[in-house]
Amino acid sequence: MNLLPKDEQRQSLSKYILDASALLASLHNETGSHIVDPLLPESAISTINLSEVLQKSRQKGISTTTLVSGLQVIGVEIVDYTREQAEKTAELWSITHPFGLSLADRACLALAQLRGAVAITADKNWANISTIQVRVIR
Repeated sequence: MNLLPKDEQRQSLSKYILDASALLASLHNETGSHIVDPLLPESAISTINLSEVLQKSRQKGISTTTLVSGLQVIGVEIVDYTREQAEKTAELWSITHPFGLSLADRACLALAQLRGAVAITADKNWANISTIQVRVIR
């Protein structure tokens, strides 16, 4: 019997944290989707990165009506952005600023760092971040 609270139980299951670029690659069958797809059941995404996915999908004229529920069905955990994540995101600015990473990029990296997970992205600049595990998909 697992005695951890449900949120802590789920945290231990998410080995990967998806950047919007990684999830978009999977959703739109872009380069790198073959790397992302098998990771989805063990992945999480921040609500900040999810917002970017929804916005970019809508820009392409793709309906997002069932996107969130579909992600949850395949096992992608959607993580509300917390104060702890906000603080970690702010801390990461100094090491990510030289590489031009956005707030959403840093939010993904912060969640990965807080959970001891691997950040999954299509952004090659992330490979320069040595303090967090990153996997670039293309």
